[in-house]
Amino acid sequence: MGLQIFGTRKCPDTRKAERFFRDRGVAYQFIDLAEKGISLGELASVKAAVGDATLVDTEGKRFRDRGLAYQDYDVVAELLADPLLLRTPIVRDGRKAVIGDDPAGWKRMLEA
Repeated sequence: MGLQIFGTRKCPDTRKAERFFRDRGVAYQFIDLAEKGISLGELASVKAAVGDATLVDTEGKRFRDRGLAYQDYDVVAELLADPLLLRTPIVRDGRKAVIGDDPAGWKRMLEA
């Protein structure tokens, strides 16, 4: 399996991740969460690598607009229903994943 970057075209951090890998000549597949979303299997793989706590963008407008800070909710169900709640970018390579603007984490992925 090759490197995947999940994000949106408008997200500056996602563009930064794409630039990071493109500048190093690393091929990747871009998945636009605004168009396609994330599958249950992909989400489970990312969740296994990073845990629940970092998956949801709790600072984002979508999270605030939906009032999720004041509710108990099933993280996986909410993310499958609305993938734009994910913190981006998600850089995934097999069972390894890094979430957010983390050039050091991306570099570790390449070295592993």
